[in-house]
Amino acid sequence: MAVKKITKRWLSNSLGVILVILIALEFVIAFSVKDYYYGSIERIVYSQAETVSGLLSKHASEETGGYEAYFRGIVTSFEHRDIMELMVLNSRGEVTLTSSGFLPEKDYLTNDCYEVSSSVDKRAEYTGELNGENVISVTVIPEGNTANFAAFRLVTSLENADRQIFFIIAVTGLICIAIVFFVVVSGSYFINSIVIPVGQIGDAAKKIAEGDFHTRLEKKTDDEIGELCDTINYMADELGATERMKNDFISSVSHELRTPLTAIKGWAEMLEDSSKDESIDNATLSRGMGVIIGETERLSVMVEELLDFSRLQSGRMVLQPMKLDIIAELSEAVLTFEQRAIREKKALIYEEIDDIIPVLGDKNRLRQVFVNIIDNAIKYSDEGGSVTITASRTENGFVDIAVADTGIGIPADQLEKVKTKFFKGNATRRGSGIGLAVADEIIRMHGGEILLDSIEGEGTTVTIRLPIDK
Repeated sequence: MAVKKITKRWLSNSLGVILVILIALEFVIAFSVKDYYYGSIERIVYSQAETVSGLLSKHASEETGGYEAYFRGIVTSFEHRDIMELMVLNSRGEVTLTSSGFLPEKDYLTNDCYEVSSSVDKRAEYTGELNGENVISVTVIPEGNTANFAAFRLVTSLENADRQIFFIIAVTGLICIAIVFFVVVSGSYFINSIVIPVGQIGDAAKKIAEGDFHTRLEKKTDDEIGELCDTINYMADELGATERMKNDFISSVSHELRTPLTAIKGWAEMLEDSSKDESIDNATLSRGMGVIIGETERLSVMVEELLDFSRLQSGRMVLQPMKLDIIAELSEAVLTFEQRAIREKKALIYEEIDDIIPVLGDKNRLRQVFVNIIDNAIKYSDEGGSVTITASRTENGFVDIAVADTGIGIPADQLEKVKTKFFKGNATRRGSGIGLAVADEIIRMHGGEILLDSIEGEGTTVTIRLPIDK
């Protein structure tokens, strides 16, 4: 399901990465804070050790005597006793004097006294747990030491520092938790703002796929989701329009096929009865045969048009190009409509230009296009109207063949749809509605185009533009 997949991907990717980063950041902050506090305390302890050692060394070098008394005075008057304790150790590592006045247990850090006795710089340090409390200890053997005052030790507790470190880590952890909570809340809102509309779009698309072209999506945002909603709605509109045109096309073709079939059937039945009824003369029989032949040819043209459309849709139409005179082909096509125009009382105006314009194309397909365009012009012109056909070269190496009628014209909102498959602008005129779509595709296959210019109620001009073969 889309919801689970998107949520799972977000949890494993975005949230997972954020959690890893925050955990790593927490560890870095914890170690950094601990290092900072412990380092600061160590520097203070070392500084005090250097100070005490310097005082004792100075006193020893002056040889003024009273070393132990001087040492005792430093311990008892130690000014930093509130943050650390100064102890005196004898040669056996036992604490004999402290700045607090209280002696610790005998085993109190005795090991580092032995370590310092063999140390080159006469110094040893200890950081760790003592009686359940973390401490930092520095032991130094000063110059002029005696058996009872062999070394001194500075000890400070890390309890306050540990509390401060724990507080900072706890605050940082809470901040990290708050960040994760904010990311989860904002991410959930963001995911829902995508998942819910995507789910609605999926449902709408499924309904449209099932044929419900009235389904529409409500656009709530102006982002990509909103644009997708507009696209889905536009797709539904276009599919609905195409479905209506397809239904109209089926209805139109059914009507177009039924009319000649009715005429053929009627005259065929009459001819069948003529063998029994001797009152039917030869003129009537000849007329009936003429109607049958004419309607059969009409059916043949319609079927061929449908087959051409099917070939175009499946990409199976193949041209057989050859060099030809497009003016000659146009003249022959116009000639086939002269009698029809006279019969329907419409003027067919064409003046053949005295020019040979070579075109590389399929002779039969181009003739088919000319016939279709001229047939439409006559069909959509009323009695007394005219159809004017002209041909001319253009400056950029094309030939323009214009077919202008004084018919009913095409509404401006339908002009772009005229070349669309199944579209039929006027249902009162005969035709399947695919002739112009087929003609447009044939001209495109020749590297040309069909241009339309129409004014409703005044007429339409169809221009066939083809490249001249150089």
